[in-house]
Amino acid sequence: MAITLPPLPYEASALEPYISANTLGYHHGKHHQTYVNNLNNLIQSTPLADEALEAIIFASANVPEKVGIFNNAAQVWNHTFYWSCMKKGGGGVPSGAVAAKIIEDFGSFEAFIEAFKNAGLTQFGSGWAWLVLDNGKLKITKTSNADTPMVHQQKALLTVDVWEHAYYLDYQNKRADYIDIFLKHLVNWDFVNANLKA
Repeated sequence: MAITLPPLPYEASALEPYISANTLGYHHGKHHQTYVNNLNNLIQSTPLADEALEAIIFASANVPEKVGIFNNAAQVWNHTFYWSCMKKGGGGVPSGAVAAKIIEDFGSFEAFIEAFKNAGLTQFGSGWAWLVLDNGKLKITKTSNADTPMVHQQKALLTVDVWEHAYYLDYQNKRADYIDIFLKHLVNWDFVNANLKA
């Protein structure tokens, strides 16, 4: 089965003024679509052509001759996950199970915010900052390029994309401003709670 580009879970203008329709148009319609196209080309006529996306990721992780497959498959997954991490009217302090779990594992919401921002800001070059569940505890982690928590036995709950294409049209080189806006105005805590429960 061919891997397809999932639609955005909202209109391209839904996240304005924080992320523009122009940025989403390029990021989803060009970058994400390119990963989908590349992956389909790489797995065509191979045993992986009939596999689901996560199975492709696991089958190609840490396999040198399949690094291109892994990079594109993981980027398809990471981006699909990232879109759902945001919503119109999102951000701010969470409620529900994740709110209690953040206080339990980080001590305070403020400590979580500081750690998450630091992960995003200190990720050198391209990559991702994540909130993950690792052996029953919440942790902040960061990955380079296409790397993704699932291949490290971690369950992704939330991510912010810190590749420059995620924010450069709107924020230029101000990654800190983009991460701050993401946390204050965009995080879809309902999605994070659903991931924690699943």
